[in-house]
Amino acid sequence: MQKLRNNRKVTLLILGLLSAIGPFSIDMYLPAFENIANDFNSPLEKVQLSLTSFFIGIAFGQIIYGPLLDKFGRKKPLLVGLGIYVVASILCVFTRDINHLIFLRFLQALGSCGGMVGARAMVTDYYNSREAARVFSLLMLVIGISPILAPSAGAMLLNYLDWHYIFLLLAIMASLIFLGTMFLLPETYAGNKNLSLAPKSILQTFWKVLSNKVFITYCLIGSIASSGTYAYLAGSSFVMQKYFGLDKSQYGLAFAFVASAMVLATQLNRWLLKNRTSADISKYANIWQAAIGVCMIIALGAGFLSFPVLLGLIFLFLFGYGFIFPNTSAIALSPMRHLAGSASALLGCIQMAIGAFSSGMVSVLHNETPWPMLSVMCAGAVISLILHLIARRTVKVDL
Repeated sequence: MQKLRNNRKVTLLILGLLSAIGPFSIDMYLPAFENIANDFNSPLEKVQLSLTSFFIGIAFGQIIYGPLLDKFGRKKPLLVGLGIYVVASILCVFTRDINHLIFLRFLQALGSCGGMVGARAMVTDYYNSREAARVFSLLMLVIGISPILAPSAGAMLLNYLDWHYIFLLLAIMASLIFLGTMFLLPETYAGNKNLSLAPKSILQTFWKVLSNKVFITYCLIGSIASSGTYAYLAGSSFVMQKYFGLDKSQYGLAFAFVASAMVLATQLNRWLLKNRTSADISKYANIWQAAIGVCMIIALGAGFLSFPVLLGLIFLFLFGYGFIFPNTSAIALSPMRHLAGSASALLGCIQMAIGAFSSGMVSVLHNETPWPMLSVMCAGAVISLILHLIARRTVKVDL
């Protein structure tokens, strides 16, 4: 623990990079959707399934990593996951079939989710609940930078090289994070060798987590609120590039602009936590996000959803989400310190499962208009708000 204190900045950076592997893997190849569709002679909605398969892989994989992190400590499962990610990314470089790509994205996700689960568990290991909310905000700074840099980097790469090289770059980046994790990241939990990995024991552990009212309530609030973000990720390439006619570079810049909203929000959240509780901050952010979601639907239905209006509304929508994620995560994990790995896994699994559903709905409802993306975004925000308002009356939290 002393080593962790002495290397706090390095530790936080590596934890942030581990958390960002998944988001970076999502965002960097978004500008290449049209290229991939043309290369494989495949409809765009099938290319979107490679994003959905990634979400499914992250949701499923986190269930596997949770018990492993509790039994073997944090670092060993992290390193195994990073190794899987590197191999899958290299295989993506050589694939020449859209179905293979969809499967490899699933495999890539299985590797990346180890970092996401492990980083959350390590934060819970070391920090108390109130400090954890601030640290989650710091991690969101690194995570938030990924959608600012990744699409622009992907678009720039496409100006000179084939889309396969995006996955080569991801493999190189993951290899560097692997080395940083191995040599610079201290272990925060040695593991419980007595913990059983028998299916019955794992299910009992998961049930203990799921039956905690604070965990399940705030896990669902944050996860449903995040569904709008995943719907945006699935639909933004079509809406911005095909519907509004942006080229790849313009799309990368637009994506970076709206992503900066989350960076701004998460850093403001650290300041607000000095005087307000996580429960209050997340509630008002839910109200904000739902109001913006309704405004998007009204603007589209009334016929005045120009591209600048859309860009501004999505910026405001993601600004609200930037307050929701760190606070609901800290509240959900606060009563689960003795089962941090399993709780972190379930938190991520539920979030990604809902994300996979929302991104899949955008693909299924695809009708050459922005309606599918904006409708799913609005629905997620409104449902999350309703659940949050009910929770404030029925679930007691001290954070």
